[in-house]
Amino acid sequence: MSGGAVDFTLGGRTALVTGSVRGLGLEMARGLAGAGARVVLNGRDAVTLGEVVARLREDDGLDVTGAAFDVTDREAAEEAVTALGAIDILVNNVGHRDRRGVEEMAPDELSALLDVHLTSAYALSQAVARGLAERGTPGRIINVSSVVGQLGRIGDVAYATAKAGLDGLTRALAADLGPSGTTVNSVAPGTFATDVNAEFAEDPEWGRWLRTRTALGRWGRPAEIAGIVVVLASDAASFITGQTIAVDGGMTTTF
Repeated sequence: MSGGAVDFTLGGRTALVTGSVRGLGLEMARGLAGAGARVVLNGRDAVTLGEVVARLREDDGLDVTGAAFDVTDREAAEEAVTALGAIDILVNNVGHRDRRGVEEMAPDELSALLDVHLTSAYALSQAVARGLAERGTPGRIINVSSVVGQLGRIGDVAYATAKAGLDGLTRALAADLGPSGTTVNSVAPGTFATDVNAEFAEDPEWGRWLRTRTALGRWGRPAEIAGIVVVLASDAASFITGQTIAVDGGMTTTF
């Protein structure tokens, strides 16, 4: 067995992070760029995307650029991947929440949400994997799932279904792409105090619930998601694939 320093650096690699103009996606992009990767941020609004890219370049000195497209637009997504050229790391982060239960959620509405979370992730993974195969280069695909995909929650049927499907896709892609050396893993965030969750983060009842429901007893700070993504994207995680890793302060392990 050979030894050597553990390498977490990402110099010379290009990463595409979907849905990265704010929240956890932005923190993942910032972390990857901080580790040396050239990071392509993504969002649907070109103006907002450009502002975020400029801020990261000017304020943080990071090597970032932007690609404005809707991940559910297959043609636009395929064109973007082709135009970007060599992509070594893909982070499928796009998703939105529709907090309704089985009595309110119509089948067509469920299908629409699955398209955003699941089918678009498959399509982008397929496009990036095709490019990696053409280059003969192993890569990294990281899907952003959720602890809700493992736990379920009343009145949240579509999100739980989509995230459980994404974890299944992770395992299937890991098996298919393993022979080429590409690894595929999921990161499952718990309760993070992002802008989207601001209303809940300020609610004392939620704070009390988290103190008893999680091992660490608090909300996650958005920047705390970046570390695991950097590790999974690096050579340090070259023998980790097909896994769903919870980043949840102990929510899924605390009874």
